[in-house]
Amino acid sequence: MTTRSPETDLGRTRRARRIGRVLTETHPDAHCELDHSNALELAVATILSAQCTDKKVNEVTPKLFARYRTAADYAGADRAELEELIRPTGFYRNKTSSLINLGRALCERYDGEVPGRLDDLVTLPGIGRKTANVILGNAFGVPGITVDTHFQRLVQRWALTTETDPVKIEHAIGALYPKRDWTMLSHRVIFHGRRVCHARKPACGACTLAKLCPAYGTGPTEPAAAAKLLKGPRARDLAVAVGLDPDLVPQQAAAADVP
Repeated sequence: MTTRSPETDLGRTRRARRIGRVLTETHPDAHCELDHSNALELAVATILSAQCTDKKVNEVTPKLFARYRTAADYAGADRAELEELIRPTGFYRNKTSSLINLGRALCERYDGEVPGRLDDLVTLPGIGRKTANVILGNAFGVPGITVDTHFQRLVQRWALTTETDPVKIEHAIGALYPKRDWTMLSHRVIFHGRRVCHARKPACGACTLAKLCPAYGTGPTEPAAAAKLLKGPRARDLAVAVGLDPDLVPQQAAAADVP
């Protein structure tokens, strides 16, 4: 019986780069799924997204953004009114406090503008390192890796890192990829986690990364069973990408909410 040699650092980097290239082909539509038109709106939407789906946040924010357009608007918000507007996102009392305090901090320290530096962003109420990287990458074009639950789960499943601390994961994965790729890599990994590589039952038999994934077989490998697990508006395209009959994907899968 032969045993496989441990993967070298160079081998891991090469495999990581191949994963990145496959994800680029698999998810050409990858993007930030929180609707926004400026840095403040993105900061607010990201705060609201805690323990809430992006879809639900996007249902709430049009009316919110129409009512509160500036940091000063949030700073001077009526708490009851703001709570009612964001109630559907859950934990609305804590989130209301974060939004009001964010508005005040921006007005007091940054002339009402969202700063474009990580060190400044993480000092603001409601904004941790993950949220800061989302803002930097999508509002300011500054490359950043967003380690959300999907990202952390997938890079560990792919054995790209054994780290469990989000900051250490960010640095470990950042070392495997060119900095210019960090923001889009984050989107593509998160897209893959929401549409293909689910936490409890990944669609292994319908995954473009099957040959690169040491965890292949965690989910069903039989094509028909795997295809039923694909989600999102491009679910049938994802099936075609691995040579499966798109009709194996249930019609409702294309309309299914991504987690």
